Amino acid sequence: MPQRPRAASGGVAWAEQRISSGLTALLLTTIPLWMTLLVKIRGGSEVRLSLRVPIGLALGCLGVILLVGPRELAGEKRLDVVGAAALLGASISWAIGSLYQRRAPLPKDALQSAGMQMLSGGGLLFAASLATGEWSRLHLAAVSSRSVFSIFYLSVFGSVIAFTAYLWLLRNVSPSRVSTYAFVNPVVALFLGWALAGEGFSQRSLLAAVSILVAVALILIPQGARWPRFKALASATKPTRAVPSGTD
Repeated sequence: MPQRPRAASGGVAWAEQRISSGLTALLLTTIPLWMTLLVKIRGGSEVRLSLRVPIGLALGCLGVILLVGPRELAGEKRLDVVGAAALLGASISWAIGSLYQRRAPLPKDALQSAGMQMLSGGGLLFAASLATGEWSRLHLAAVSSRSVFSIFYLSVFGSVIAFTAYLWLLRNVSPSRVSTYAFVNPVVALFLGWALAGEGFSQRSLLAAVSILVAVALILIPQGARWPRFKALASATKPTRAVPSGTD
């Protein structure tokens, strides 16, 4: 059973203690790149990628760089090579697990499959936290109500709903399209910050959001789509040559 969800999330949580959040957001956008590269190496039905896919991937990464910004990208912390390597490893493991998920002998029910994976992955992380002594540093008195609400929100919306939908999409949609969530997440965070926290939009943020949305559109457009309605109209209005009738 793939342990992708909790192993990759555990790597991200550990790496964020060593590198800035901006760099974390940027490195996580490499997931679509890894998935596309692995599909290309493995071959199969998804190997024929149109030119729009690499253009969309590059445009999406550019949009995230614009959204994060140079100051947030660098952060106050110096670049930690170990943390960056752990984050890249988490991104690669997520991509590998996602592709394996498409062919793994798992239950057809997406909710059951998600529950099995999260329970097994969470159990491994629980054992790892005990082995590294993290529980001895836990102080329940320091846990705020905001932290409890955050965990509840992530458990319901981030795991039960979002991850279950992600598993269903992996079975029914190409990997390059599913991986566009890595580009959409920063835009959703930007919108929620404006709607819930009163954060403003800068020109750079708007430009980044447009760049990301265009990138997602390029990846999601089916290969070979050429405006079928226009083609049907053109063929209907195209003049036809009269066929001469035969002589008796």
